[in-house]
Amino acid sequence: MKKYLALTSLILAVLLSGQALEAQVISVKELSGLLDSGDVVLVSARKTADYKKVHIPGAINLWHQDFYKEGDIKAVLKSPDEIAAILGSKGICGTKTVVIYDNGDNKFAGRIYWILKYMGCSDVRVLDGHMKMWRKGRKPVTKDPVEVAAVEFKGTVNPAAITTMEQVKAKQGDPGTVIIDNRDKEEFDGEKGALERKGHIPGAINFNYKEIVNEDGTIKDKAEIEKLVSGAGITADKAAILYCETAIRAGIVYMALTSILEYPNVSVYDGAMMEWISVADNPVE
Repeated sequence: MKKYLALTSLILAVLLSGQALEAQVISVKELSGLLDSGDVVLVSARKTADYKKVHIPGAINLWHQDFYKEGDIKAVLKSPDEIAAILGSKGICGTKTVVIYDNGDNKFAGRIYWILKYMGCSDVRVLDGHMKMWRKGRKPVTKDPVEVAAVEFKGTVNPAAITTMEQVKAKQGDPGTVIIDNRDKEEFDGEKGALERKGHIPGAINFNYKEIVNEDGTIKDKAEIEKLVSGAGITADKAAILYCETAIRAGIVYMALTSILEYPNVSVYDGAMMEWISVADNPVE
């Protein structure tokens, strides 16, 4: 009997562990249940103009561009103190569950996800299928703005989530590190794009962020993602550094590697190609 109970407990633990790994991708049905609990902050990562037209009831709007400092290099994060002030003004304290959605391409939701995890938010999730699936499920929407009471943001910055240009250079050629460009193949190969110097960081591999996303905007399941990334040479035993043109597309891949596959050493090069090519001595392949 004791052996039976022990085996049952082990099986249950494994099942719960599997659920926990994929908990950061939440379904429309699951979100509806969470919203009823009143212990969740719902975030629309869509453009402010889109948010004003329609959003999920109770959602606040976090537009990724509000988190960037001014300068010639686009989309570089402001200081943690400045980001914390913005998050606090939006009612995000860092300890409540946060659920993010966008229009369905996962870029903006992924970027906000990474920013929140970098800032130390304990429980951040992405709505699977985003606004498209919410409306497909015939769930309510509204144009009414949300009144938010400011709070003190209490997260602790996670420095392991972000990588600098100097750190990227130090890891080039390191067999224990894989540098991953999340743009499409044509951008990676230098065949298209708006950058003055086209191509990619020497030694980087190409893994388009769209590889982990289904056509309807939902995230592929764990087994499929694991097969895709391992096939590309991205494995849990290596440190993974993600980037794209401005690191925006890297966010959703960060979520998949850290929260679905539970890879232990994943970071985003925030300066990305915009910063890399701004230094004349930095080579491009």
